[in-house]
Amino acid sequence: MNVVLWVLQALLAAAFLMGGFMKFTQPKEKLQPRMGWVDDFSQAQVRGIGAVEFLGALGLVLPWATGIAPILTPLAAAGLGITMIVAAQVHRRRKESFAVNLVLLALTVIVAVGRF
Repeated sequence: MNVVLWVLQALLAAAFLMGGFMKFTQPKEKLQPRMGWVDDFSQAQVRGIGAVEFLGALGLVLPWATGIAPILTPLAAAGLGITMIVAAQVHRRRKESFAVNLVLLALTVIVAVGRF
């Protein structure tokens, strides 16, 4: 089970690191063609979302790997799960597909429960 959780943590961390870094560093106009939802948010909000995803990704791996405050790993997973719930609501409101958000939500729940 530990190996499965590590694989899921690594996959989630990679996804959220890349997505978070992109949202944090790119201007809204550059993100808009691939992420239409950015029109509903200010540049600062998009950067905030990116920061949350990036820091959450670090929280998925670093605390458990280092043994320093390992309780932060399931809390990071739970926080990213909440982020995915909110993201799914944004996509649903815009009548867009939110299947990816639901898959990421399911994986964060597995990691959170497995690490608690």
